[in-house]
Amino acid sequence: MTKLKERMLRNTAFAAGALAISASAAFADQVFFDDVIVDGSLCVGLDCVNGEVFGFNTIIMKENNTRLRALDTSASSGFPTTDWVLLFNESANGGANKFSVQDLDAPSLIFTLEGGAPADSLYVDDGGRVGFGTASPVVELHAVDGDTPTLRLEQDGSSGFSSQTWDVAGNETNFFVRDVTNSSTLPFRIRPTAPTSSIDIAGDGDVGIGTASPSEALHVLRTNGSAKVLIEENSGTEAARGLLEMRNNGTTFFSLVDESAGGETWNIQSNSGEFRFTNATGPGVELAMTTAGDMTISGSLTQNSDKHAKMAIVPVDPYTILQKVAELPVSSWTYKDNAELGIRHIGPMAQDFYAAFGTGASDTGISSLDTSGVALAAIKALASENAELKSRLASLEQKLAD
Repeated sequence: MTKLKERMLRNTAFAAGALAISASAAFADQVFFDDVIVDGSLCVGLDCVNGEVFGFNTIIMKENNTRLRALDTSASSGFPTTDWVLLFNESANGGANKFSVQDLDAPSLIFTLEGGAPADSLYVDDGGRVGFGTASPVVELHAVDGDTPTLRLEQDGSSGFSSQTWDVAGNETNFFVRDVTNSSTLPFRIRPTAPTSSIDIAGDGDVGIGTASPSEALHVLRTNGSAKVLIEENSGTEAARGLLEMRNNGTTFFSLVDESAGGETWNIQSNSGEFRFTNATGPGVELAMTTAGDMTISGSLTQNSDKHAKMAIVPVDPYTILQKVAELPVSSWTYKDNAELGIRHIGPMAQDFYAAFGTGASDTGISSLDTSGVALAAIKALASENAELKSRLASLEQKLAD
């Protein structure tokens, strides 16, 4: 006898027994006080029919509200007791076609799959890798989509914090972070083909631009001659503004400010052993300082000599200054740093000048303001002596004429 004939005979016998029972006690519950083994398939539900076609299905649940409920009757302390339900579609008219897992004790729907979801919407492979939209995940979490696969992070305000939504996404034009809450701006973007370590944050917080080993708080490295930092104001409004400011312990020690409405372009550069300030809108180099300390400027040098900036003002005796100038050694010499260049200078030694006049910050330098003052005082004394000599000469000439 074939298996199909055996199944048909068993089903017929089962149906006959059921009819006999129902004739004497319609719809009475059946209670078995032993294991129940069904050697065949099982259909459960109000809409099961005699001669049900099972195909490859071992169990069929068949009615208009299909649920599978698991009740945990544990009564001892410490044992889990949560009851669960597997729900197949919503029961209300117009409800959703879905499969859900419900925690009856919460109660809450913890997991839901809607009908019509595309193939491989959720796929866990044998390596524990999870695929979204792919049956071949290659990393722990792998999302595949035809247009901008996206991960949304939404704070919904349910815990008392302000609502905020972020998207992390990528496509053929860029990888980006989108601030959905604030007009969907893109505060962070990375373009395809960006090189390795375009932005690299070291363990100590140093940031590398083009380097995986930043040695400073901000380290920019290029190997193609393009290392450059650009600070650009592009508001369209021509107005005075600060461009660059550096502070040490809260105190500004360097700033670059454009105080003109028209705007000036200044270049600060190191070129051929010189540190230069040049105005790109004008000709030449405005200021250059060599590694030897020589400085050249294209215009005049003005030093502060405002009387309101001074104190302890004491008149000097021009004749005393003149006497000291007369006694001051003056030499011609070359700076050691300029020995190869052969550049010559004429002037006193700082030690002699400091010993004679006691001006300046130390005896190793001479302020040009001090040399000018000494020269003017000496000239004033010479002018006075010259006037006296002229007066005496005129008196002698008058006596000779008489």
